[in-house]
Amino acid sequence: MATGPLTTVEVVPRIAELNAAEWDHCANPDRARSNPFVSHAFLKALEDAKTTGGATGWHPQHLVVRDEIGKIAACMPLYLKTHSQGEYVFDHAFANALHRAGGQYYPKLQAAVPFTPVPGPRMLVRADVDFDRHAKLLAEAGLTLSQRLKCSSLHVTFLTEREWTVLGQNGFLQRTDQQFHWANRGYATFEDFLASLASRKRKTIRKERDQALSGGVSIETLHGSEISEQHWDTFYHFYIDTGHRKWGRPYLNRAFFSLLGDAMSAQCLLVMAKRHGQYVGGALNLIGGDCLYGRYWGATDAQACLHFEVCYYQAIDYAIAHKLSRVEAGAQGEHKLARGYLPSTTYSAHWFSEPGLQAAAADYLLHEREQISEMAEILTDAGPYKKSDC
Repeated sequence: MATGPLTTVEVVPRIAELNAAEWDHCANPDRARSNPFVSHAFLKALEDAKTTGGATGWHPQHLVVRDEIGKIAACMPLYLKTHSQGEYVFDHAFANALHRAGGQYYPKLQAAVPFTPVPGPRMLVRADVDFDRHAKLLAEAGLTLSQRLKCSSLHVTFLTEREWTVLGQNGFLQRTDQQFHWANRGYATFEDFLASLASRKRKTIRKERDQALSGGVSIETLHGSEISEQHWDTFYHFYIDTGHRKWGRPYLNRAFFSLLGDAMSAQCLLVMAKRHGQYVGGALNLIGGDCLYGRYWGATDAQACLHFEVCYYQAIDYAIAHKLSRVEAGAQGEHKLARGYLPSTTYSAHWFSEPGLQAAAADYLLHEREQISEMAEILTDAGPYKKSDC
C-alpha cells in the first residue's frame, strides 16, 4: 500500500520477517514504561509456537509503515480472524445481529495481542515521528485491508486512551470496559499497604494470607534464569488444568512457554506454591517497565485462598519491593476489589463495513459507556481503602 512519496505501508504475514530492534523502537520507545506483550519477542513466540497462523483462526497481517529510508516508523499487530475466541472484548451480539440480517461476520480484522487482555499500545509509533499522522496511516491502512479482504469489521482492542481518541476522530466506534488494577501509592512494605485499608478489610486479607499458607504451604518466587524447563512443565500442567475448567480449550501450547522463557527470561516471574516439597499451584507474571502483569494461574490443590495469595498478594509484595507503579491482574473479577484492586477503564475501537450495523452499534456503545462509567464510580466507592486514601 502506498500512502505518499515518502511513506509506504505494507502487510507482513510473519513478524520474523521484520527487524526486531526497529519493531521494538516503535512498540516501547520509553523503556521505563515498556509493555512486554507488544514486543517483537512476545509476538514471535506466539507465532513460532504455532498458537497463531495455520488453522488457529489468528492469521497475522501485521501493518508496517516505513519512512523514506525504509526503516519502520510505525506498526500494528493485526490478525485476520475466523472466530471471536481469545479476544476478551466480546462481540457476539454484533456477530449475531449481522447473521440475523443475512450477512457474514467472519472474516474480520483484529488489532490485538492474541489471548492477552492486557491494555497497552496497539498503534506502535516511533518516538521521533508524528504520532497522530502515523496512527491515522495505520487506521487507514487497516480499513483498506479490511475492504480488500472483504472483512465485516476491524477491531482494535485493549488500546491506550490516546489511540482510542485518535480512532474515534477517524470514524471508529468507541467502547469501554473495566479491569481491576492495583496502584502503588509509594508503599514501603505490604504492611504500609494494609494500613491504607479499612480495618475490616485489613483483617480479612491477613486471615486469607494465613489460610493460604497453612498446612505446610510455602511460596517460591522464580525469576529469569532460575526458571528451568521442569518449572515450565509443572506450570503448564497448572495452566492446562485451569484452561480446561474455565474455557474448555487452552489457547497456548507447551512450546510457547519454552520460547517465552528463552526470548524473555528477564521479564518472566513465576510464583509457585509448594506443600511438603511438591508444587501445588503457580502463577506466571511478566515484568514491564513500571508494571507487573499477572497472566496465567493454576493449581492442583484446593487450598483455601491460595489463588488470592499467589496471584494478588505476592504480586503486590513484588511490586512494592521493586518500586513498580501498579499490578494488572488480568480481565474480569470483581472479587479483586476487596484485595485492593480498583476499577480501571479499558478501551477498544470498532469499525463495521455494514452501515446499518455501524449505526446500531454506535447507539448501543453509547449507553454501554455510560453504564461502565457509573459502575466504576460505584465500585471505587465500595473499595477497601479508607475514604481519606481513595
